[in-house]
Amino acid sequence: MLTIHHLNNSRSQRILWFLEELKAESSDSKPFDYQIKYYQRDSKTMLAPDELKQIHPLGKSPVITDGDLTIAETGAIIEYLVDTYADHHWRPQRGTQARNDYNYWIHAAEGTYAPYLVMKLVFSKLTQPPVPFVIRPITKSINAQVNKQFIDPNIQRGLEHLENTLAGQNWLLGDALTAADIMMSFVVEGSAARIGLEKNYPNIHAYKTRFQSRAAYKLGLEKGGPYQLGL
Repeated sequence: MLTIHHLNNSRSQRILWFLEELKAESSDSKPFDYQIKYYQRDSKTMLAPDELKQIHPLGKSPVITDGDLTIAETGAIIEYLVDTYADHHWRPQRGTQARNDYNYWIHAAEGTYAPYLVMKLVFSKLTQPPVPFVIRPITKSINAQVNKQFIDPNIQRGLEHLENTLAGQNWLLGDALTAADIMMSFVVEGSAARIGLEKNYPNIHAYKTRFQSRAAYKLGLEKGGPYQLGL
């Protein structure tokens, strides 16, 4: 049976959502199920436990095992699940513009959007303990300048592009939910937590509400445990 090695507060939450979507679509003629092995971050370092390294050398999540196969990286896992278990509607046909758009969003999630959100999170740590109080005014200034000149403009540009893409449509590729939406969900939730969406990005905010309302999303969240957007 397929196993997802799930780390709390991690990108593997969106894999749980997708697995629940696949499970909901399964039937007696095409059964699908999976199991979860849970891992907890170290309470001090917030890093994954060393036991995850027994599954994959980098010791990160998400990672799945399926028989003798071990697959890491969210995008690679999504593509494997689409190839192996999903119905055709989760990915557009080759040779179409929709497929090109799909490929873009699948890769943009981690290649374009996530890095700036991670940088925003990392630089925010400069303003908090254990940074010594005496140098915190300096680190706060560094954080403010890096955000102003580099991080925030890039986040804003990306969100404006996403906002315009979602104008007049429910999902990234139009009326149909695809695996690209699964990939981008974590970016959207991270943006909501770090920046806020409702005021300046109503289309993205509505999009977030839409996917969070899905039964499979709620089941994945229930199985994944407390979720605090640990980008």
